[in-house]
Amino acid sequence: MTSSQPKVDAPSNAEKNPDEWTTGDEPMTGAQASYLQTLCEETDQAFNPDLSKADASKLIDELQGKSKRLKNA
Repeated sequence: MTSSQPKVDAPSNAEKNPDEWTTGDEPMTGAQASYLQTLCEETDQAFNPDLSKADASKLIDELQGKSKRLKNA
């Protein structure tokens, strides 16, 4: 008999495409907004506070590659 451990066996959101998130259409979280605002400032991008969770996640991924802080790390 195999036992399943949902918290261990389930894929994390980092591994799941944001377009497939069941809550992706909800407003972005406070943590996402804070981090995204910082990344926008560092990359000279306009910050949009009205993004969904999924869109914020995708933009965070994109801007992380452009961030001056991460390039110099």
